[in-house]
Formats: sequence, C-alpha cells, structure tokens
Amino acid sequence: MNGRGFLIYNGGEKMKQKMIIYDTPAGPYPARVRIALAEKNMLSSVQFVRINLWKGEHKKPEFLAKNYSGTVPVLELDDGTLIAECTAITEYIDALDGTPTLTGKTPLEKGVIHMMNKRAELELLDPVSVYFHHATPGLGPEVELYQNKEWGLRQRDKALHGMHYFDTVLRERPYVAGDSFSMADITVIAGLIFAAIVKLQVPEECEALRAWYKRMQQRPSVKKLLEIRSKSS
Repeated sequence: MNGRGFLIYNGGEKMKQKMIIYDTPAGPYPARVRIALAEKNMLSSVQFVRINLWKGEHKKPEFLAKNYSGTVPVLELDDGTLIAECTAITEYIDALDGTPTLTGKTPLEKGVIHMMNKRAELELLDPVSVYFHHATPGLGPEVELYQNKEWGLRQRDKALHGMHYFDTVLRERPYVAGDSFSMADITVIAGLIFAAIVKLQVPEECEALRAWYKRMQQRPSVKKLLEIRSKSS
C-alpha cells in the first residue's frame, strides 16, 4: 500500500493503520467519506480503489464478498476488517485521532448530529438517489434492470420538500446540526451534489440553503472533493 496509513490511538498508544477505500470518485455517497477524510487531514493517507458502477463492478461476486449490499464506499483495514455505510466509516475515521470533530463529543452533540444526519439521508440524499435510478437513465440499461418511473418522480418531489426543510433549519443556525460543521452537513452537501448531477435545482426561495451551500463550497474539504469530481467526470 505504498506505505500509506495514519496513526490511531489505542489506550493512548499510537499505532499505524493502513486503509483501502473502494469507491467511485465522482459518486455522491463516496463524497461523504472523502470530505470527512479531508476534514481529518487523512485524504492523502488512504489508498483508493476505483469501482466502476457503470460497468456493474459493484455487483460482481468479488465486490459483493466485501459488501453484501453492493454499494460504495467500503473501507478495508489492514487486518481484513471491512466497514461499509458512510455513517459507520465516518464514525470510525473521526475517532481515530481521539478527537472527534464531525460526529460529536458529548452525548447531546452525538444525538443531534445523528438525528440530522439521518434526516439528510431520508429527506434529501436517498430520494435523489432513487430519482436517479428510477426516473432517469441512471447507470444505464445493463445495470438498471428494474425501474419504476412513478416512484422515482415521487422521490424527486420528496427531495424538493427536503430542501425546503433544510432551508428552514439553516435560517436558524449556521450549520445543519448546530453551531459547528459536522457529518450532517456533509450528508446535505452530498445530497446537493447529487441533485446537481440529475439537474434538480435548489428552489430559488430556499435562500438560506442556497447561501449555506455557497459557503460550504468554499470550505477546503469540499473544494478538494469538487476538484476530484471534476477530474474524474
């Protein structure tokens, strides 16, 4: 792995851990983990292995052996442990240095961040994903074996409602889960990135959400992600 890795803390003892992340650079879900890695200054310490979704590589037996769900990203540790799901991966990498900055330090912070992160998934990111896979060409006919356009359009409308919800939230506070940038902000960012891919515009009246997103795009971790997406698209 070219000597890549970073230090983790185990009972106060520093240990070096090598990691591989299987993902698709332009993917909105992998974007969540890449932004988190950049926030933790770990992006250059991880080996990335590209999975081509348009060729259906995520449905091949060798990848399904790593993640039964057939989704990216997947984190593989040097002892062979596999961690899938963006929230789980973010929790893991956020705790490695002993100073969590994205998932909360206190029970209250953790509770609010996880609540808002789940809402970002349920009300924005996941509905945009369903719209992409069911009401647009998606990943193409060889991968999208079943589509329900009506369901996809319903989810598009749900995503738009979600944008209005987060606009209301961001009228009252600077970040999605409170006064600090967190995992919940990352998930909303990923949702808006995906929305742009499928040409689903943030409504003009969602002024707070639009202003927040413009501000987030200037954040170094998000800038880096957008550069990666631009090069790989």
